[in-house]
Amino acid sequence: MTAATHSTLFPQVPETADAVLDGLDPEQREVALALTGPVCVLAGAGTGKTRAITHRIAYGVRSGRLQPASVLAVTFTNRAAGEMRGRLRQLGAGGVQARTFHSAALRQLQFFWPKAVGGDLPRLLERKIQLVADAAARCRVRLDRNELRDVTGEIEWAKVTQTVPADYPAIVAKAHRDAPRDPAEISQIYAMYEQLKRDRSVIDFEDVLLLTVGILQDRHDIADQIRSQYQHFVVDEYQDVSPLQQRLLDLWLGDRDNLCVVGDASQTIYSFTGATPDHLLNFRTRHPGATVVKLVRDYRSTPQVVHLANGLLSQARGRAAEHRLELISQRDPGPDPVYTEYADEPTEAEGTARRIRDLIAAGVPAGEIAVLYRINAQSEVYEQALADAGVPYQLRGAERFFERQEVREAGIALRGAARAGGNDSLLDDAEDLPAQVRAVLSTKGWTSQPPAGSGAVRDRWESLAALVRLAEDFARARSGATLSDLVAELDERAAAQHAPTVQGVTLASLHSAKGLEWDAVFLVGLTEGMMPITYAKTDEQIEEERRLLYVGVTRARLHLTLSWALSRSPGGRASRRPSRFLKGLRPGSGSLGTVASGGSGSFERGAAAGRRKPRGPVLCRVCGATLTEAGAMKLMRCEDCPSDMDEALYERLRDWRADQARELGQPAYCVFTDKTLMAIAERVPATGGELSSISGVGARKLDRFGVDVLAICAGGDGGAGLDDS
Repeated sequence: MTAATHSTLFPQVPETADAVLDGLDPEQREVALALTGPVCVLAGAGTGKTRAITHRIAYGVRSGRLQPASVLAVTFTNRAAGEMRGRLRQLGAGGVQARTFHSAALRQLQFFWPKAVGGDLPRLLERKIQLVADAAARCRVRLDRNELRDVTGEIEWAKVTQTVPADYPAIVAKAHRDAPRDPAEISQIYAMYEQLKRDRSVIDFEDVLLLTVGILQDRHDIADQIRSQYQHFVVDEYQDVSPLQQRLLDLWLGDRDNLCVVGDASQTIYSFTGATPDHLLNFRTRHPGATVVKLVRDYRSTPQVVHLANGLLSQARGRAAEHRLELISQRDPGPDPVYTEYADEPTEAEGTARRIRDLIAAGVPAGEIAVLYRINAQSEVYEQALADAGVPYQLRGAERFFERQEVREAGIALRGAARAGGNDSLLDDAEDLPAQVRAVLSTKGWTSQPPAGSGAVRDRWESLAALVRLAEDFARARSGATLSDLVAELDERAAAQHAPTVQGVTLASLHSAKGLEWDAVFLVGLTEGMMPITYAKTDEQIEEERRLLYVGVTRARLHLTLSWALSRSPGGRASRRPSRFLKGLRPGSGSLGTVASGGSGSFERGAAAGRRKPRGPVLCRVCGATLTEAGAMKLMRCEDCPSDMDEALYERLRDWRADQARELGQPAYCVFTDKTLMAIAERVPATGGELSSISGVGARKLDRFGVDVLAICAGGDGGAGLDDS
């Protein structure tokens, strides 16, 4: 999913310092050679910024100009820090510290707390939401689940902007920030939350930064000790730094200027967390003699995708827009972006799933396809549509790979087998490394065929299958590698959080897609009210929404599809309009300037993409209410309305589905989802027409499974077998 996907999985470490520079373009090479003084790298999407800064660090280390232990590279996510550590290790600079701001600060806080304060560091609160709930209850304020999440986010924003509870209402008013509750109430809850933390001797993640800043400000001896340790700093994604993080960085630096920052103001999309591009945009003012390098050669996306991305930013306004970078694609031409208009959201999801199935049939791996949406609540209808189309998917945001229980257990088993060597009977018939891994992991649930089912069982198998694929890649790259070598590789990857890829179409929000890339990207739900989101009111908020769409566009390497639906549910009034950000870009939408005019790409309506005939409103067959949720529309009733499902029929259908999935070598949901089986068991169809009217039973599945399903509904065993026609 990242640029590293298309490089050699296990490259050879460069033999010399000069060899580290091989393959860099002129601008990347300029970054790598700028080893002293302030350096500002303005790097557009897909221009190889991580490559440039990791090669810069590695060149400095390998040439002897930088000591590995004296370099601190900081970024914003564990995934990004892990990727950086992995790349540095591959370049022969494994001793460099690459961490998130919080991780680096926590490490220093744990070390210096006994000296600065005395005693043990208070326990770190992993999740603050329960404590916020307790604080609200103490204040006699009732918060529902969504309000609780929003107030928790507001407290986090206040802390990273260094706003104390008493000042919160005034600061919110000055910032024109829409608070989720009355600011006075939030101020009260915030103050009680801080009191409860003190009473219970716990700290939160924001406190880690605040306390580290406090110690460095008050204890000059400790600040000097840290500054003697770290002499060179690199900050990735500098456009996302908060005032509190900038304050910590200033204290780390002291009066020195060996600082390299990398960022792109056009990818500032986290202002709700306190991030601001001002520090990046003001860098040259604060450091007049800074070396400034612009990376604009886009190695990720085709000229067609880059043209759309540039056109999108050409309409932007504001200070960040004044510093936008005009990308230049370095790839061969590809297909034009496709713009598709659908009648309603379920039809949009079905059309998207069909296109994805066609791409997979044409050879695009499922793991190289993503569906990106504005909010997580949009995922359900796409999960349902992909399952109905028999397409495997994964939701972005699950726990980190090496922290999964099955991966930890697999690591223990592999380590034990490596120690036992030839004395482990499991390995008697294993001729090579991949065979040894398959033999060991077979004791943990791995099989040559995926299990018939979804959920936890399927997820466990996918994790183990990813380890098997990694072993196969490792053996191909390193002839003669042993099981002990693989275990060492896994340990290093775990330390770097450098996870192997789990196959499946990715479903993700636009925010969580930042830093990732795929061969094919589907940007869905692009209507006014969703993009920009309805609560984006100010010019600044609208521009951040535009940048969020820009981030989505620039995730695509080759195939890009943008779609929207005119109504939420079938038969609804077609009152929605496509996003204003597409005006002047999509064909036939007019123009907004020379760069954006003459929008390229193909425009389709849902019917042209093979959409079903327009459907009327879907009504609950129990209470008559209009249904809008995908699961409810499949059942033809409200989720809360009583079910008249034939339980025995449902169990027979599940048993039949398990047999079919086994024969096909697919997960069970690719035959029919649980909701589809429930709908069949509730409606007990007697004819093909009645069966096909159930959502999730399309023409393809009717042809393949219809005879069996109707036979089971009629009391038979569905033994007709697969229809191979």
